[in-house]
Amino acid sequence: MSSLQDLTNAGVSIWLDDLSRDRIESGNLENLIRDFSVRGVTTNPTIFAAALKGSSYGSAIAEQAAKGASAAQAIAEITSKDVADACDIFADLYRSSNGVDGRVSIEVEPGLAHNTEATIAQALELYKMVGKENVMIKIPATKAGLPAITEVIANGISVNVTLIFSTERYAEVIDAYLLGLEKAAAKGIDLSKIHSVASFFVSRVDTEVDKRLAALGRSELSSKAALANARLAYGLFLESIQGPRWNELSAKGANAQRPLMASTGVKDPNLPDTLYVSELVAPQLVNTMPEKTLMAMGDHGVVTGNTIEPNLAAASDFLAELSVAGVDFDDVTALLEKEGVEKFIASWDELVASVEAALEAAR
Repeated sequence: MSSLQDLTNAGVSIWLDDLSRDRIESGNLENLIRDFSVRGVTTNPTIFAAALKGSSYGSAIAEQAAKGASAAQAIAEITSKDVADACDIFADLYRSSNGVDGRVSIEVEPGLAHNTEATIAQALELYKMVGKENVMIKIPATKAGLPAITEVIANGISVNVTLIFSTERYAEVIDAYLLGLEKAAAKGIDLSKIHSVASFFVSRVDTEVDKRLAALGRSELSSKAALANARLAYGLFLESIQGPRWNELSAKGANAQRPLMASTGVKDPNLPDTLYVSELVAPQLVNTMPEKTLMAMGDHGVVTGNTIEPNLAAASDFLAELSVAGVDFDDVTALLEKEGVEKFIASWDELVASVEAALEAAR
């Protein structure tokens, strides 16, 4: 799997976009760390909805049923246990990377995406339940999520900001992080212990834009918007780690909020299955991949060096061309954020329904 090592050597942290009790108990996660250069794990309600359908959760469900737990309580207990155990598996990597990698994410309930105070409260509760330094709490980058991100960071808790689609929103996420660090510093909290990633969604952008381009008869521009958007996000990241505001925080031990490329599984079968990995390579980047994409990259992916910075000007030019073609990119990203929240809520509702049924059957 030399291409995965090449990716790591190029400065990209490979994270797995999946977690289950079976991965933990079978030794699969340890194998991925050892042989496939995996340096972290991300989860979301859709991933846990799929995982909890598996047979490995029977005893955990029975235990929760015996305690009289509600579905929401059972989900919180079971998923936080999975995340805590995964954190233990990553503990050595977490220490050897000085807290940069070896991270496992757990997400607040998606139904709270538009409720700032409830998001803050659940983020603090999840952090306590997992009880591991290397956990990251996932908070969506909705308008209501932005002040929640600031407050959770201000409490010294590491955050994975999720569901970012536009560079405009990403700029607000960066500001929310920096403000959180400033508040944490004012409280005397050690900034070197706080880490964050900003999860920028990739493939869904092409799915929506290409549909609009086909309707406009401009399919020659297809399959380029996602990479252009993601590359410009990295350009924003580079801007965020220079200037007096950042320099003052950095002098106090602050860590850069790394951009994370999410939704990097290729949905169009006509595209290379490693496209959103090999074409998004740069230092201080995270790429969280479904296992299928990870294996494809390991099998036949090619790393040719930094594929973002040399293409920043072209990315900006392409989005301008997209606008001239008649694609309202602001409308695209607003729709994708709305749909992203709705899809996670649907997955959460499915998860609650299945756990309720399992609890009832176990009582």
